Amino acid sequence: MVQKYQSPVRVYKYPFELLMMAYEMRFPTCDMIPIIKETEIIEEDVSPDGATEMVDRRAKLSVDIPYLLKKIMGVEFLLFRQRNTKDLRARTLRIEAWNESFENRVEINEYCVYNVHPENPDWTCFEQSAELDIKNFFGFEGTAEKIAIREYSNSIEKSKDIMEHFIILLAEKGISSVPQWTEPLGQPVVPENHQEIEIAVNSTDVLRRKSSAKGRELEGGMGENQDPASKLEQDYIQMFLGKLEPMQESRLVQLKQCMAELQKDKAPTDPVVLRFLRARDFNVEKAREMLSSSLVWRKKHGVDKILSEYQLPAAVHDHFPGGWFHMDKEGRPVYHLRLGQMDVKGIIRSIGEEGLTKLVLHICEEGLRLSEEASHRLNKPITTWSMILDLDGLNMRHLWRPGVKALLHIIEICEANYPETLGRVLIIRAPRVFPILWTLVCPLIDETSRGKFLFYAGSDGGRAENFGLHPGGLKDYIPEDRIPDWLGGPANTGIPEGGLVPKSFYMTPQEFEKDQSPGPHLMDNSCYHSISLNKGQVHEVLIQNHDKGSVITWDFDVMRHDIMFSVFRSKDTVTPKTATPTTQGSFNLGDPEHHTSIGRGWKEGTEYFRAEAPIVCHDGESIQGSHVTQFVGSYILQWSYYERGVGVGQDMWDTITHPQHKSKVMFYYEVLNSLDYKGSMTSLQSCQSGFSTISKASGQQSTSGVSSGVSSNLSETTTRNLVQES
Repeated sequence: MVQKYQSPVRVYKYPFELLMMAYEMRFPTCDMIPIIKETEIIEEDVSPDGATEMVDRRAKLSVDIPYLLKKIMGVEFLLFRQRNTKDLRARTLRIEAWNESFENRVEINEYCVYNVHPENPDWTCFEQSAELDIKNFFGFEGTAEKIAIREYSNSIEKSKDIMEHFIILLAEKGISSVPQWTEPLGQPVVPENHQEIEIAVNSTDVLRRKSSAKGRELEGGMGENQDPASKLEQDYIQMFLGKLEPMQESRLVQLKQCMAELQKDKAPTDPVVLRFLRARDFNVEKAREMLSSSLVWRKKHGVDKILSEYQLPAAVHDHFPGGWFHMDKEGRPVYHLRLGQMDVKGIIRSIGEEGLTKLVLHICEEGLRLSEEASHRLNKPITTWSMILDLDGLNMRHLWRPGVKALLHIIEICEANYPETLGRVLIIRAPRVFPILWTLVCPLIDETSRGKFLFYAGSDGGRAENFGLHPGGLKDYIPEDRIPDWLGGPANTGIPEGGLVPKSFYMTPQEFEKDQSPGPHLMDNSCYHSISLNKGQVHEVLIQNHDKGSVITWDFDVMRHDIMFSVFRSKDTVTPKTATPTTQGSFNLGDPEHHTSIGRGWKEGTEYFRAEAPIVCHDGESIQGSHVTQFVGSYILQWSYYERGVGVGQDMWDTITHPQHKSKVMFYYEVLNSLDYKGSMTSLQSCQSGFSTISKASGQQSTSGVSSGVSSNLSETTTRNLVQES
């Protein structure tokens, strides 16, 4: 595989003529370049007017290589050729270099140019391009490539210091300037746009040798004819993008040139190019593919307009507990998110999954803008932002599947389109339930990004050590006067406290269903199911549980009329029944989706049991809950139309067969592995205070005393189960 190197523009703030005098002091040998043991001049030519001169040298190099490889090679030194062509009229020096040793096995070619800075005639620019192609090297191709890249990188890093060293030596000798070359008296005036003068006599033949063809190829790849504004300067990289190794600088230059050719005048900014390079470990081709896909995605979804066009929804403005506040100790913008205080479902019901995604994209775009502003304000590279993620209050209510699904998809979007933007994530007050969320999220986060997550214990000590507790405190990363007041600091951030989102902000059922429906959304399709219940129909989900201690979770919205929700467990394993009216043990009410698995003659407490007490859920309510299983076997989630005036103590069979008008429910359920909940069971209790209480707190009072009573009973039942389980 051919390895290529393309340097950024290195700027020396010295005139070309002075720099050339310093450059000549490197020959025949230089103590600062110990690899070069000897140089000899093979050929030298000067044009009659003295404006152009060519020097062809051979150098003996002693490369630090393994002893065994040196024995196999059978040589002590490697021979390289270097041809320098200096044009004093054009104020350029072109350098071509290639290897003579093992030229049939290894091909090394280099092309460099010194020329005058396009904006300041008293400064000099330097660019360098090289190729390495190891065809066959005694079976040590990989080793030889690593050695060559290492030695080449070392020489690149030293070269600027060497030039500065000789400039200082000249200054100590009293030489701080060298006059520019002028036309000899009696010579015709050369037009200003003339760039090359043919060397007299045999100079043309001298310059056109084997290396010149490759040299011209490398010269063309260097892009000397490019717009100077499109080139990257090394000082600029170090000041605004950060310290990079020589080969990393090369990859950045290569990808920038590639994207400039593909995108014309709409090429991405340098920090963006570097972020995608870092995300792909500085593999130019992989980074190009990733960046190109991201640019198509941005154009398709109008992401470039988000900062100027996005309007913060009222529900987000008042109840989304997140916002930007000041900087960390390294100057990076800090985003604070009190996830444990966030009503995830209320936010999504108010703005939809699509709206939540756009909110996150707006935050990411703001982070990029604030990072760039901080970089220019502080005059140092700031390419990432930090996050404080406060999980105090996080419980099972935050882990309902649609919300987690939205979170996972958003992480996928951010990983694909905003790589290397987060510098550090400080996770504060992580409760016992956090490992469950981390288990779901972790596989989607790049390994490099996962290393930026630092975890802190909760206020009660928690069990944070089980998932990566990092010692220390916020003071290590955040200025003490900028620590938020909710974390014990003095700062008032002005960020909303969160809490339940009032239902007045909710989307209408039609709007919410449209947001969940298939279409050209940023989000995938919804995992909700929609059912209608009419004239005593019942809808059940039959769960065959083989994992004692697993957790059955559910989440549903009553879209129309009242319904009753129950969770049952059967004594024996229930087999799913087909939709036939005469099937023994099952009663079909005419619709294959609306039949019960509980037989007509079954007795509660004998053939089947109530795993959770039934609750009445009213039109417009949002219900969430979970049940920690204590048995293996069949569990049944059941929704039925509820007629007001029919008590919960009434026979279940009469209730579900009583003819009523149509109701509608959107629901989701999931069974979670018991292994994910080891050490986390106490956190399940927090979401079970349950069901209708959430709805009442958000502004819609229950119209029946049955609901709150059943919720209280359910909470007691769940608590009792948790005690027995532990």
